[in-house]
Amino acid sequence: MNDSKPIEILLIEDNPGDARLAQEALRDAKVRNHLNWVPDGVEALGFLRRESKYGAAPRPDLILLDLNLPRKDGREVLTEIKSDDKLRRIPVVILTTSQAQEDIHRAYHLNANCYISKPVDLDQFIRIVKTIEDFWLTIVKLPTE
Repeated sequence: MNDSKPIEILLIEDNPGDARLAQEALRDAKVRNHLNWVPDGVEALGFLRRESKYGAAPRPDLILLDLNLPRKDGREVLTEIKSDDKLRRIPVVILTTSQAQEDIHRAYHLNANCYISKPVDLDQFIRIVKTIEDFWLTIVKLPTE
């Protein structure tokens, strides 16, 4: 990947507080990144498909997806991403409050690349986001469009 271009991250998260924390954690990152945030599944798919107001949206290199979203939940979004030839190679990290085994199994069955339960503790949440950043943006080689 071209080191001069920031890594594009799409955060699909309905909780503005969690979105802000993720943004702050990623702002302090060692790797240049640009975070886009959408609050629900319908907006997420519009962004990914570059529809209407998202016509100039960048293609994400990594997606952070909450499962419990309004309008279209994260499971449906994941299904649509992984069944779309133009989107399926984008790694999707599930970042959600759910620790239910059913959700974990279903996410992996739908081809999620990783499943992380959000901790309720603020410091732990920031540590988790930084760990995601360290792994997915410095160690892993991401596909280019």
